[in-house]
Amino acid sequence: MSQKIGIIGAGGMARYHIEGFRKAGAQIIAFADPVLASAERACKQYEVPHAYDSPKAMFAAHPDITAVSVITPNRFHAALAIESLKAGKHVFCEKPPALSAAEAKRMQAAAKAAKRQLMFNFNNRARPESRAMCEYIRQGAVGTINSAQAKWIRRTGIPGFGGWFTNKALSGGGPLIDLPHMLDLALYFMDYPQPEWVLAQTFSDFITDKQFKGPWGIPDNAQGVTDVENAAHGFIRFKTGQVLSFQISWAELVKREEVSVAFQGTNAGGLVQRLFGTDGIDATSIDTCELYTQENGRSVDRTIKVPADETMGRVACAQNFIETLEGKAAPLTHIDQAVKLMQILDAAYRSAQSGKPVQIK
Repeated sequence: MSQKIGIIGAGGMARYHIEGFRKAGAQIIAFADPVLASAERACKQYEVPHAYDSPKAMFAAHPDITAVSVITPNRFHAALAIESLKAGKHVFCEKPPALSAAEAKRMQAAAKAAKRQLMFNFNNRARPESRAMCEYIRQGAVGTINSAQAKWIRRTGIPGFGGWFTNKALSGGGPLIDLPHMLDLALYFMDYPQPEWVLAQTFSDFITDKQFKGPWGIPDNAQGVTDVENAAHGFIRFKTGQVLSFQISWAELVKREEVSVAFQGTNAGGLVQRLFGTDGIDATSIDTCELYTQENGRSVDRTIKVPADETMGRVACAQNFIETLEGKAAPLTHIDQAVKLMQILDAAYRSAQSGKPVQIK
């Protein structure tokens, strides 16, 4: 049976969700957005037949919808996912999973009660580089990953001033919660160990400086709120003894935008990396996927060749959601992992506020 999809929120990520869903054979039935005109524009753009001003209206008109994607500001992820799960729908939700671990746990409970899939658009797991690296890791070529470094750093990447991205009440924070992809990918490579404590610091030196605005995002809102960080650095220790450091920023004085995970294992080290020549412009990017080991007394660097994917796994991640529902693929993301990620983000923000390490129970 073809999955029938309703899309909640007419955000820019809809193009990737729709392409992935359709590639897997799903039908896009409707858009729901509180601004009906936005839903109608999206319907016209993506050739979707129906527009509504709420999920409730969409579900009432189309009870045959089997799943939804949630593409809204972060504040609404948990409430809309839970509403949809209670309505009997599977859910594919944009990142971050929620504003807090407490919200993520409520989503987890709702998915369990509804016996429905709840997955997230951690699209970098679906990149060809990440999938190839996972094959080596799962086959034992890397051994135990003792340490890893996760980066998503930008030089000029603030996504608009005074809009929902920079309003903590709507977003939950700045780049730390907006760009958790590499942190998630490092944890995924490490098999998501149980975190023990987090030490972190956030910085807000450039968060109101217009020369650090990015080439994408949303228009500035002069009457809006800008009260989030522009950069976050931190260190995580796990109960296994493994460690992970992270550097995540929208605006920081670095040479170029870098999206990467490096790790050091007992059998090999590795790197999955994308370097941008210009912040946010994919056409200038350089992708790397490498393993580092010792063989016959020599240092050996292995370059892993994979197909290019300028969507950075966005289409493939959405496709995996549909294929999971139809039993054709294993799920790339899990709510249990999302809860751990949100526990880490919560602890990082608390540590930055207190200046001390924060234990995770």
